[in-house]
Amino acid sequence: MNDTPAALQFTEAELLGKVAAVDTSRVSIDVSNSVLLTRIGIGNLIAVRGSTEREYLIAVTERVTRSMRDELASDLPADGEDSELVSVPTDLVRGALIGTFRTVDGDKKNTFKRGADSFPQIDRECYVVDAANLQRFMGILGADFPENERLKLGVFVADRGAEAIVSGDKFFQRHAAILGSTGSGKSFAVALILERAAKLKFPNIVVFDMHGEYAPLSDAKKGGFAKRLRIAGPGDLEKPGDDALFLPYWLLNRDEMLSMILDRSDQNAPNQASRFTLHVRTLKQETLQTENKPEIAKTFTVDSPIPYQIKDLVGLLETDNTTKGQGKTGPVKGEWEDKLTRFMSRLEAKLDDRRYGFMFTPPTKVNTYGWLAAQVAQLLGSNGGDGIKVIDFSEVPSDVLPVVTGTLSRLLYDVQFWMDPAKRTPVTLLCDEAHLYLPVRDDADAVQRQALGAFERIAKEGRKYGFSLLVVSQRPSDVSKTILSQCNNFLSLRLTNDTDQAVIKRLMPDSLAGLTSILPLLDTGEALMLGDAVLLPSRIRLDKPVITPDSATRDFWKEWGKQAPDVEAINVAVEALRSQTRPKAA
Repeated sequence: MNDTPAALQFTEAELLGKVAAVDTSRVSIDVSNSVLLTRIGIGNLIAVRGSTEREYLIAVTERVTRSMRDELASDLPADGEDSELVSVPTDLVRGALIGTFRTVDGDKKNTFKRGADSFPQIDRECYVVDAANLQRFMGILGADFPENERLKLGVFVADRGAEAIVSGDKFFQRHAAILGSTGSGKSFAVALILERAAKLKFPNIVVFDMHGEYAPLSDAKKGGFAKRLRIAGPGDLEKPGDDALFLPYWLLNRDEMLSMILDRSDQNAPNQASRFTLHVRTLKQETLQTENKPEIAKTFTVDSPIPYQIKDLVGLLETDNTTKGQGKTGPVKGEWEDKLTRFMSRLEAKLDDRRYGFMFTPPTKVNTYGWLAAQVAQLLGSNGGDGIKVIDFSEVPSDVLPVVTGTLSRLLYDVQFWMDPAKRTPVTLLCDEAHLYLPVRDDADAVQRQALGAFERIAKEGRKYGFSLLVVSQRPSDVSKTILSQCNNFLSLRLTNDTDQAVIKRLMPDSLAGLTSILPLLDTGEALMLGDAVLLPSRIRLDKPVITPDSATRDFWKEWGKQAPDVEAINVAVEALRSQTRPKAA
């Protein structure tokens, strides 16, 4: 079987025109074939003859114009001597140079590479790449990817017979983003990528599921392939289910904990932070002594994830807050007396709120020294078909969501960071609805900044330690610019908001910025694929996943016409609201 891609072959009928102007990234073509002009559109490919017969520069059409100019009739190639002025059309096509096609490149034949090695010369022939040539060219894209690196996303819109293949390695290793307005097919794209990854032997992806919409991916009856966990809700505090995930308070570092309970505007805030820090370090040291960990006790810090009892911390703070000092003539106001009252009130309010039970009142076993290693192994392991972990955050209070996501991501990254480099397995965090907890830094409050710090560190440094992000959002303009700027691959579905489109445009090279004009015109399930993982920025039609997420758009009009609201279901929902616990599925 001959796997060598077929060469591009052009005829006079496919000659569009000749190069009229060139700059560093664009080419303008004087069109001589007006018939082809009516067939070419934005995003079509043009082949510009290069410096040799073996080379073509490939451009993506950005603009097609027709203007009228006045000429003397006698100058026209027509009989007669009439010298009247007549209007003559001038057709121009502008394209962005994106790569180079070579029929022979060393030992290889018919190859395509990103970037133009040379600039087009004036009067060089330009051809439209369509029909058979388009099929040949699309077949070249991804042909060099090894079989174990190929990630099939769908088909090219320009040629539905050609598979859209990207490099799975490059897609994940340098961070990626899936962006699109609500209803554009974003969740289906996520499910598709997870489905493809699940076919590998040991995938390792942790999905932050904000609304529980990826639960079907773990449903064995539907052929699910993911392991589902959920942040424990109030109903899990007494009898937690096997899928309940607790994130105890002692996992939080000093700054994360203080962001939740310290009011920086309080005049006693420095004193409160100081006593908190001292007592937490003391309690963690006592745990290490009890567990007989002298080596760790020599080097641990207040931020080290070591269990301690929260009631002991409250007791120490209470002692500080009520202990009187001793003066020359008797008791006087203590050094810390009454300075911790507000701090303790805020802490106790969190302890009494059952919504925060997953953090402050976990089961006894969670506060044991050996729990952490077992829990992290569950999250970072990929044996036994549970390489893809979907964590449901839907019951987490919105005000603490950034801390929870930030703490969990930092914990997993820190474990990866401290692991023996030779034994690391690559890990990807898939951050669904990222705008909820990864906002633009200028708009972030103290709690959100703590989460941003963890994720931005991963975005900047994670590649070196085999740790990447896959950011998913319907509002890219509301997502941290630092994080998005570190993403090297973008799967952009329909975006109708000008501000969101501008974000994508800023992240793209100037030569490709014009492609963003098609973002509001994309159909549901269509996407613009850009970045290192694909040789050619392409408009693709995504495959539909076998198991679809619970995110399908409801048919309002049809359902209103045939289905009455279920009053009993409303009553059950009201009770669930009161108890802050989801009802069990029927």
